[in-house]
Amino acid sequence: MSEKKVKTNDRPDLYGMVLEPTYSGTTTFYRRKASKDLQGVDLAVTGIPLDTATTNRPGARFGPRAIRLASTIMAWEKPYGLDFNPVDRLAMVDFGDCHFDFGVPESVPDEIETHISLIINQGPGVFSIGGDHFISYPVLQAYSKKIKEPISLIHFDAHTDTWETGEGLEPDEEDGRIDHGTMFYHAAKEGIVDPKHSVQIGIRTENPDTMGFNILDAPWVHEHGIEAVVKKARQFVGERPVYMTFDIDCLDPSYAPGTGTPVCGGLTSHQAMSIIRGLSGINLIGMDLVEVAPAYDVGEITALAGAHIAMEMISVFASKPEFQ
Repeated sequence: MSEKKVKTNDRPDLYGMVLEPTYSGTTTFYRRKASKDLQGVDLAVTGIPLDTATTNRPGARFGPRAIRLASTIMAWEKPYGLDFNPVDRLAMVDFGDCHFDFGVPESVPDEIETHISLIINQGPGVFSIGGDHFISYPVLQAYSKKIKEPISLIHFDAHTDTWETGEGLEPDEEDGRIDHGTMFYHAAKEGIVDPKHSVQIGIRTENPDTMGFNILDAPWVHEHGIEAVVKKARQFVGERPVYMTFDIDCLDPSYAPGTGTPVCGGLTSHQAMSIIRGLSGINLIGMDLVEVAPAYDVGEITALAGAHIAMEMISVFASKPEFQ
C-alpha cells in the first residue's frame, strides 16, 4: 500500500495551503512555517502577549495562542468568496512571540518596538496578535521610524482609545503610563498617525475629545450599511500608508464574548469582515488584532472570529499591487 503524502507546515516552501488535520500538528498561525529567517518573506505574524494595560478584565495575554489555534480550522481553504488565496501570493511565516520581562513593565514598550523594528527593517510587513490594545502604540512607533511620515489609521473598536490620561490622573501624571485607552491620543499628539486621514469604526462609548479622528460609530454603521462605511473609509485614507488595528470588542458581545471590555450594540462578524474585504487595494503597511481574552470565551467563538478577521486583513495586504 502506498503511503499518502501530506503537506505539512515543516515544508521549505512558504506559499500555499497546508493539508494537515485541524485537530493535530503544530499550532502556528494558519499553519505557516515557524521561522526567524525573514529572507524572502512578505509578511511575518507575531504574537505580543501583553495584558497589563487593561482597565477591566485581564487575560488577553493568551490571545495569540487562542487565535493561532482557531486559525488551524481555516488553513485548508482560502477565505470564502475571495477570488485568490492570500497564501498563494504572500510568503508568510509565524515569527513567534515578542519576549519581554513581565517583572519590569516599564521596559515593555521599548521591547515591543525593538521586536517589530527587527522584523520590518528586514523588509516584511507585520501582523501582530495581541495582547491588549496598548501594543499598537509601540508597533506604530516602529513603523513611524521606518517610513518617516504620518500614518493613516483604520481603527475598529468600541472605544476611541484617545483619552488624554488614565482614570483619575492629571495630564502631567500620564508620561510613561502603559494604558490601553490612551495610546491613540499619544500617537496623534506625537504625529505618528494623522487623525484627519484616519477613521475609527464601530465606536459606542463616549469620549468628548476625538483628537480630530473621523468616527463612524456603531449606530452609523448599522444605519448606513457596509458599502457606505467602505466608501467613507477609502475617502479618509486615500493612497496614504495605512495601519489597520482591530479590537475584537468592536464586535457585539454576542459574537465576541471573550474580551476584556465588552460593549453591547456592536458590529456583527459579517459586517466587520465585509467592511475589511471592501478595503482591498488600500496601501496597507501593517496590522494587528487585539483584546481576545480566551478565559471569557464561549465555545471559542471569539478566537474564531479573530482568526477570520485576521485573514481578511491579510487578504487586504495581499491585494497590494506588488503581490498580484
